Amino acid sequence: MRVLHFYRTYSQSYGGIEQVIRQLCLGSQQFGIEPEVLVLSRDRSAGDEFIDGHRVIRAPMDFEIASTGFSRAVFARFRERAAQADLIHYHFPWPFMDVVHFACAVPKMNKPTLVTYHSDIVRQKFLLQLYRPLMHRFLGSVDRIVASSPNYLASSSTLTRYRDKVSVIPYGLDSHGPAYPLPEAARLDAWRARVGTKFFLFVGVLRYYKGLHILLDAAQGRDYPVVIVGAGPVEAELRAHAARLGLRNVIFLGALPDEDKVSLLSLCHALVFPSHLRSEAFGISLLEGAMYGKPMISSEIGTGTSFINIDNETGCVVPPGDPAAFRQAMDFLWSHPAEAAAMGQQAARRYEALFTARKMSESYAQLYKHLLA
Repeated sequence: MRVLHFYRTYSQSYGGIEQVIRQLCLGSQQFGIEPEVLVLSRDRSAGDEFIDGHRVIRAPMDFEIASTGFSRAVFARFRERAAQADLIHYHFPWPFMDVVHFACAVPKMNKPTLVTYHSDIVRQKFLLQLYRPLMHRFLGSVDRIVASSPNYLASSSTLTRYRDKVSVIPYGLDSHGPAYPLPEAARLDAWRARVGTKFFLFVGVLRYYKGLHILLDAAQGRDYPVVIVGAGPVEAELRAHAARLGLRNVIFLGALPDEDKVSLLSLCHALVFPSHLRSEAFGISLLEGAMYGKPMISSEIGTGTSFINIDNETGCVVPPGDPAAFRQAMDFLWSHPAEAAAMGQQAARRYEALFTARKMSESYAQLYKHLLA
């Protein structure tokens, strides 16, 4: 079975949605699926390539407006690859994708279609008003919509409109896959020497909705180390904020290779995840913390973060945008190591029960076969 994934970007610097697509492409191959990914590329000279056994097809991006890439060349590439595919798998949101869907007459191709609904459109409220008619026409035309958690399905006004054709398949990660190499002893020793043997860890792209300013405010007046892994649009702003607060216990490491990220996940005391807006629909790095058996701190924003992290069971869930509550949760995990370790063990058990890449891939494979039938 040949499945075409269509999304706006796919690179080795994986954000949350890209990581989901990568894990799905890796995992689905063991169920007889031949995946390929069609994306746009800012590098107009970039060609097609194979990554982890699946083909990635790149069309040059012409311009970008409000994080939405546009490409004239992608129409021909999409028609070509869609004709070869047995099923088309879209990844929402990306308004230009809806345009391609109708311009290429996919509803008339008699091919099964589904969309993984990764997030509501939260920030671009004015543009959403213009896009909404096309969005509903697109969502109404696909055969199936997949939400990543029951929490998000219950809290999204858009998804509830299509409840009759929504399935819930949580994201999953493969702890033994190429994205999570076993760290070498020498690398672990090097990181212990650099950041210490007990620290809080954040991993992720530094975006506005990640709430890192809340984490920095929470760290003020405390001496426990806070390690921040990742780069992104608000990195300079966050570094300046940390400097204004005089924080000497916060370490910005920038983007790191998988081997270093895994080392820090293995070593950290707990994972902190201060996202405070609904743009954070799930939280892949939060799931990484659970996979490595770490207690977690997150905020209640009505999305999948509270499907991964259960308050007083796998960690602490606090009100969004509340540095004092976040600090209190950090104080508790820091000063109660036995309770923190027990929460981490429960997080690992929850990961094994609900969030493995195999479970996600098997669920999608079954849905693919159902749609083809």
